[in-house]
Amino acid sequence: MYKPRVLFPFVEAGMGHIMPQRSICDAFEEKYGQYVTVIRSRFFSETNDRKLMELEKSFVNEVKKYNRSAAYGFFNMWLMKVFGPRFLSKIIMDKYIPGAMKAATTHMEEFKPDMVVSTHWSTNYYARHLASRPLTVSYIPDIQIIPLCRYENDMTLISAERGYKKALKKYKKRFNKDNLRLVPFAIRKEAFELSMDKKENRKALGLAEDKFTVVMFEGGYGLGRMNSICKLLAQSDLDITVIAICGMNKKLYNKLKALKPNPGVNLVVEGYCENTLQYIAASDLFLGKSGASSVAEPTYFGVAEIITKYATSMEKDNAEYYIEDVQNAVRIFNPQKAVAKIREFIEHPEEIEKMQENALKYHGNYGSEKTADVLWEMLCKKYPDLATIDIETAEHRENRLKKEREEKINDK
Repeated sequence: MYKPRVLFPFVEAGMGHIMPQRSICDAFEEKYGQYVTVIRSRFFSETNDRKLMELEKSFVNEVKKYNRSAAYGFFNMWLMKVFGPRFLSKIIMDKYIPGAMKAATTHMEEFKPDMVVSTHWSTNYYARHLASRPLTVSYIPDIQIIPLCRYENDMTLISAERGYKKALKKYKKRFNKDNLRLVPFAIRKEAFELSMDKKENRKALGLAEDKFTVVMFEGGYGLGRMNSICKLLAQSDLDITVIAICGMNKKLYNKLKALKPNPGVNLVVEGYCENTLQYIAASDLFLGKSGASSVAEPTYFGVAEIITKYATSMEKDNAEYYIEDVQNAVRIFNPQKAVAKIREFIEHPEEIEKMQENALKYHGNYGSEKTADVLWEMLCKKYPDLATIDIETAEHRENRLKKEREEKINDK
C-alpha cells in the first residue's frame, strides 16, 4: 500500500504559526504516522538558500514592525483588503525577492509531497504552484481569515465559529462547507499533560501557592507594554507573583531582571522558556497582546485576560472574540489602568472568577486530533486503499465513549 508523503513546513513569522503546526503534526503523526510519511521541514532555513532565508527574515521583520507601530500594522492589513489575496500574494512571493519563488518551489518539489499542510500563507502559495499538484491544507490560528489566507487551496481549517460563519457568509465564491471546516484550536500537546490545579502548578514551579499570580508575555519577540506594566507592579504594594516571559527579547529580559521589586512582589523573569504553558496554568490572570496562541492558551487553563495591545486588525479581531464571545477578557491599553484593574480583581474577585469560569467553558475546543482526522479523510479520498484501514476517528470515539458512559449510568 502506498504511503502518502505529508509535508508540514514550519515558518517563523511570530511563534503563533510554529506552535499550531507542531500540534497538528504531532497529532497526525501519532495517529496516522504508520500509514503515511510525515515530513517536518524548517522550510526557509534548512537549505541555507540566501533568498529563502532573506524572505523568512522579512516575515519576522514585518511582525516586529507591526508590534512597534500599530498604525503600520493596521495599514498593512488595509492594503491586503484593497489588493486582495491573488494580486498581493503574487507581488510578495514572485517579485519581492527575485529568485525566491523558483528556489522555494524547487525545494518543495524535492519532498515529493502528496499533501502540504500550512499554518502560514506563504507555503500554501508555493504548494499551489507545484507541477505535481499535491493536496493543500491551511490551518488558520487567528479568529478571522485575512486576505492572504484566502488564497485558493483544497481545505481551510479554522477554530473560531465567528470566523467560520463570516467566511461562509461574506466569501461565498471562495468558501463552502466542503472546503472550510471548523476544528478545535491547535494547542500544544504538552497542555494536556499539565494539571488544571493552579496551586499544584505553582508548587511545581516553586511559586507561592496562595499569592495572586499574573503571567505576562508579548509574543515570541517580547514587543509590547510589558516593561511599563512590570515596573508599576514591581513598585506596588500588592501581594502578588508576577511572571514576565520575554521571549527572544534579550534587551527586555535584562531590563526586567534589573528591577528591584517591593517585598510583597515576587517577580519571576524568563526569556524564551520551555515551560511557558505551566506558568500560564499556574496563573490567575494573563496580560499581553492578542496574538492567536497568546490569548488561546490562557483560556484553555481557565485564566482571565487583560489584553494590553493589538498590533493589527487581525489581532483586534482576536481580542474582540475573547472579550465578546468567550467573555474571559477585557481590553486595557493604559499601563496604570491595567495595574488598577489587577488591584480591583484582587480586592473584589467576583469579576475575575466569572471570567475564569467563562474561559473554562471553552475548554473543550482544543486539540488537533479532529484536524488530523480531516487530513486523513482527504488522503483517503485521493488514495482509496487507505480507506480500508480501520481507524477510529475522534468523532467516532467521542460517540463511543458517550454511549459507554450512558450505558454505565443506566446500569446503575
